[in-house]
Amino acid sequence: MSTIELNVPDIGDFAEVEVIEVLVAVGDTIEPEQSLITVESEKASMEIPASQGGVIKKVLVKIGDKVTEGSAMAVIEPSSQKPQAAASDGKNAADAGKAGGQAAAASAGAAATAAAASSSGAAPAPKAASYSGSVDAECDVLVLGAGPGGYSAAFRAADLGLSVVLVERYDTLGGVCLNVGCIPSKALLHTVAVLEEAQSLSAHGIIFDKPKIDLDGVRAYKDKVVSKLTTGLAGMAKARKVTVITGNGEFADANHLRVSQPDGSAKTVKFASAIIAAGSQSVKLPFLPDDERVVDSTGALKLASIPEKMLIVGGGIIGLEMGTVYSALGARLDVVEMQDGLMLGADRDMVKVWQKMNAGRFDHVMLNTKTVGAEAKDDGIWVSFEGENAPKEAQRYDVVLQAVGRSPNGKHIGADKAGVTVADRGFIEVDRQMRTNVPHIYAIGDIVGQPMLAHKAVHEGHVAAEVIAGQKSYFDARVIPSVAYTDPEIAWVGLTEDDAKKNGVAITKGLFPWAASGRAIANGRDEGFTKLLFDAESHRILGGGIVGTNAGDLISEVVLAIEMGADAVDIGKTIHPHPTLGESIGMAAEVAEGSCTDLPPVKRR
Repeated sequence: MSTIELNVPDIGDFAEVEVIEVLVAVGDTIEPEQSLITVESEKASMEIPASQGGVIKKVLVKIGDKVTEGSAMAVIEPSSQKPQAAASDGKNAADAGKAGGQAAAASAGAAATAAAASSSGAAPAPKAASYSGSVDAECDVLVLGAGPGGYSAAFRAADLGLSVVLVERYDTLGGVCLNVGCIPSKALLHTVAVLEEAQSLSAHGIIFDKPKIDLDGVRAYKDKVVSKLTTGLAGMAKARKVTVITGNGEFADANHLRVSQPDGSAKTVKFASAIIAAGSQSVKLPFLPDDERVVDSTGALKLASIPEKMLIVGGGIIGLEMGTVYSALGARLDVVEMQDGLMLGADRDMVKVWQKMNAGRFDHVMLNTKTVGAEAKDDGIWVSFEGENAPKEAQRYDVVLQAVGRSPNGKHIGADKAGVTVADRGFIEVDRQMRTNVPHIYAIGDIVGQPMLAHKAVHEGHVAAEVIAGQKSYFDARVIPSVAYTDPEIAWVGLTEDDAKKNGVAITKGLFPWAASGRAIANGRDEGFTKLLFDAESHRILGGGIVGTNAGDLISEVVLAIEMGADAVDIGKTIHPHPTLGESIGMAAEVAEGSCTDLPPVKRR
C-alpha cells in the first residue's frame, strides 16, 4: 500500500520552532487530528496534529530538531478514512501561534478519539434505552460520584454558570479518597510519624517515656480530619447552589439517571450533559475467607485493633502505607508480592533506601511469591503460599490486608442504558476532552484508566466541565506525579531511570545525596537523595525522583520543570533557599551540568 508524508502546517508568525516532544512511534495507529509532535518557540508551545489517520511507518523528526511550515514529520500508511482538510489544520495551528499556543492544542484534543480503543477490550457501543417516566429534577450537568474529580467537576461547572446535580453514594462528599482513602490514611500516617520521631529524639538528648496508645483517640483524630473536610465541601456545594443527592446512581437512558436512596425511595434526574466520576473499588481475592480479620484498605482504616502479626497481600503503595501505620502502633508485618519487587513503578535505587530504613518492620518479605489459600480458624487466618520465597507451611496471622489493586466501577452504573461503551475490565474510554462515545456524556478519574490518582481526576474534571460550558479545554498533562507516603516518602514523575535503561533512552543523570544536605543532616534524616534525568542532547528535563522526608511535597517543582520544558541550567541557576530540602533539586541539576560545589569534585576525563 502507498505511503504519504505528513508535514507541518502553517504555524502562524513563527518562522522556525523546536521539537520538544515526539508523541508517536513507528507502528502506532493514529487518527486524523491526533497530535504528532510538540513544538516550542520563545512565546509558546503547541502540539502539531496529523492531517490524516493511518499507521506510522517512519518518524522523521526527533527532539531538538527545528521545523517550520512544510517540514516533514512522519510517513504513514493511510487508513481508509478520508484525510482532514490540511488548510483547516494550518488555520488551527496559525491561530494557536498567535494566541500563545493554546488553541492548537485544544483543537487537537477536541478531535482526538479514544486512544486506548484498540487494545482495551471494548465491546461495540450498546444501544441506549429509552426512559419515559416521571422526572424529579432537571439540570444542565449531572455528575455521578463526588470524589475529588467529581466534586471538582461539579464546582467548576457551577462556577461557569451551569445548573448542577451531584450524586454521591456516601453520606458526605469526597468519595473514597476523602472518606475512606487518601485523607484518613494520611491523618494516621502523620500520627505515627510524630510517634516514631518522638521515639528517635533520644539521640538528640530528649527522652520520652514509652507512649500509651489510645486507639479511640487515634480514630477520633482521623475522623475529625475527615469531618472538617467533608463539612467544608458541603458548604462549598451549597454556596455554588449545587444540588446534592445521596444514593447509588444508574443510568435510565442517555439523558436520565435513577438514584436509589438509602431510605428505599428513588429519584430520577434529567440532564443535558453528564460526567461519570464513579471511581473504583478495591479488588477482592476470591480465595480469602469472608472474615472480619480479612480487610481491604477501607477496613484497615477502621483501626479496630492492633494485631500482633499482620500479612499484607500486595507490595504496592496502599498496602505499605497501611503497614507503616500498623507497624508503628506495634504490629509485626509480613508482605507477599507476586512480582520481583515492592512499589513497582518507582526506580529500584529509591525503593532500596525505603527498604533499608524499614527492614525492622518486617519478619518476611516474600517476593516472586503468591498467596494460594487461606483458612479462618479461631486463633487466626492461616495462609498458604507458593513460589520462590514461600514458607513450606501455612502461616498464622491476626489480620490479613488485601491490597492488590483497584477495579473501575464502569459496569456498576448502568452505562449500557445510556449507550456508553464500557471495556471488559470496567474502564470507560474517552478522548482528550473526556468525552465518551456518547457526545454529551463524559467520564473522568479512576474509571477512565491509569493512573488511578485523585490529582489526575481533579484536572480531568475541570476539563470536562469547561468543555460542556463551551470552552476549548482538553487534558494535555505531560506528566502525572506519583507519591508513596511511606517513611521515607518516595515521589517520582516522568521518565524513570529504569525505563530509560530498558528503552535505550540517552540521558544525563544528576543525583544529589541528602548526606550532603545541611537541612537533611540537621533533621537527622539524611538517608535520601534527589535525582533528575535530562535528555542527553537537549538537556531538557525528562523525569525525576526523590526519596526522603516530604518527598511528596518536593516533587512538584520537578513536575513544573517538565511541564515548562526546563533544562538543567534553568533549574540549577534558579536560586533555591538555604538550608532546605528543596535546594537539593537545584543541586541535582548542577550535578548533571558538572557545576555542583556541594559535592567532591568530579574527576576529569
